[in-house]
Amino acid sequence: MSTLPVTAAVDGSDDSLRALDWALDAARRCEAPLRVVHVRQYAVWAQPDVLVAGAAAADDDPVLDRVRTYLQDRSDRPRTEYLGVEGAPGAVLPELGSTAQLLVLGSRGRGGFASLLLGSNGMAAARDAGCPVVVVPRPGREVDGEAPAAPGPRVVVGLHVDSPDDATLDFAFTEAALRGARLQVVAAYQWPVQSWAVPAELGLTMIDQDAVANETRALAEGFLAPHGARHPGVVAEPYVPAGDAAGHLVAVSKGADLVVVGRHRRRLVAPARILGSVTQAVLLHAASPVAVVPPGAVEPQDLPED
Repeated sequence: MSTLPVTAAVDGSDDSLRALDWALDAARRCEAPLRVVHVRQYAVWAQPDVLVAGAAAADDDPVLDRVRTYLQDRSDRPRTEYLGVEGAPGAVLPELGSTAQLLVLGSRGRGGFASLLLGSNGMAAARDAGCPVVVVPRPGREVDGEAPAAPGPRVVVGLHVDSPDDATLDFAFTEAALRGARLQVVAAYQWPVQSWAVPAELGLTMIDQDAVANETRALAEGFLAPHGARHPGVVAEPYVPAGDAAGHLVAVSKGADLVVVGRHRRRLVAPARILGSVTQAVLLHAASPVAVVPPGAVEPQDLPED
C-alpha cells in the first residue's frame, strides 16, 4: 500500500465532516495516514493575484480544533496530521493532491450557494488534482431512472470502450477489492447509430443493435480481463445499456458504495485539463460518492508522430 496520506479537506461545514468520515474509513481500509486540511481563504478584496501564501498555524485554527474534538474518541483512527493553509481553495486543493494518494471533499462547502450541487472548489480539485479525488454528496440525493443492481456492496465504474483508461479501471478494481464489493462496469453504447449521409445531414445506419451490444460487451470484457487477473477476488459485471452513459451511471449510483469515472487526457487540440461532460454530470447528480481518476501515463500511440 502507498504511504501517502488520504487527505480530507474541511471547512467546518457538515458537508466537509461527511467527507472527513469517508476519508477516515478510506485511510483505515488502505492502512494509510490521514491528513486533515483547512484552507483559510483570502478575503475577496485581498491579493487576488496571489494563490497561496503558505502554511498557517494549525494549532490556532477553530475549524481544525473542531475536527480534533470530532475525532478524539475514534480509537481506530490512523495516524492523523492537521494542516492549516492560507490561500485560494480552488488553487490550493489541487496542489495538495501532489502529496496524497486520495483527496476527499464534500460536494459543497460553507461558502457555496444553496442551489449548487457541487461547489467551484470541488470542481477545480476534480479537474486539476494529480491524485484521485472523491466528492461525497449530501445524503438523500434523488436520481432518475432505474438500473439493475443486486444487493450487497457495489462499486460502479464507467468504461468507454473506444478510449479505455487503465488508471480508472485499476482504481475501481482496487476499491472493490478493499471493500469486498462487486464491480459493476457501465459500458454504454450510442443508439441509434448516426452517420453523415450527405454534407450537413445526419442519417441512421442499418446496423443490428444486438451486434453493437455484443461487440461492446466483448470489448469491455477484454479490457477488464487483465485487471480481473490481478484482483481474482473481485467479480466484475459488465452492464451494456444503450444510450447516454451519464444517465446510466447516475441511475446505478443509487445504493452504490462508490462511482468511479475518469478525467480526460490532455491532447494537442485541448491541452488544458478537462473533466468531460459525462464526468461533470455524474459529479453533479450521482447519489453516491464519486471518484474522479486522473488519466494514466500516456501510451506511445497517444503521442504525436514526428
